[in-house]
Amino acid sequence: MNNNISLKIVVAETSVIVRSGLAAVLKRIPNLNAHPIEVSSPEALQNFIHLHTPDIVIVNPTFGGWFDLPSFKTNHNGNSIKYIALVCSVIDNNALKEYDESIAICDDIEMITTKINRLLHTEEEDEKDSKQETLSQREKEIITCVVKGMTNKAIADKLYLSIHTVITHRRNIARKLQIHSPAGLTIYAIVNKLVELSDIKDTL
Repeated sequence: MNNNISLKIVVAETSVIVRSGLAAVLKRIPNLNAHPIEVSSPEALQNFIHLHTPDIVIVNPTFGGWFDLPSFKTNHNGNSIKYIALVCSVIDNNALKEYDESIAICDDIEMITTKINRLLHTEEEDEKDSKQETLSQREKEIITCVVKGMTNKAIADKLYLSIHTVITHRRNIARKLQIHSPAGLTIYAIVNKLVELSDIKDTL
């Protein structure tokens, strides 16, 4: 993430000491350029999200009695927002699974910095993954043939290509997907719906 971009971070917590303390810590994190916005009630959080889209929401899972994150995401189209649980008391780990990260009240500034940077780094990795080279239609056809157990010669005959071209395509597929075995390609093809399981059961 570009460090020149100001990061809007909402801190949702009823305790003014915890809320303001965390906001102060966020401002001290080097290279983060954080702009914390403190909210003290679920209504204030809803009103803010309705008008703005923060980068990160740090919220106590017990906010407003109990903070229903899945419902909140659904109601506020929060797909682009990262949610961090602010753990101030003993919380069931299952309740934290909905969150992208968690910060404990006893974490020091280094730990908080590490967790936020990891969260932002994950976002960058996701962006990088989405920019990966996509497969051409011809490459998808070749994957389909490979997982059906066809030889390079059979694929060449079926698609009216030279064997050399088929091999080149297969090399490019392996480079793009980082998959180097027919078994790996089979899993990829099934997951991405290039083939049906019934199409390949005879070759398994």
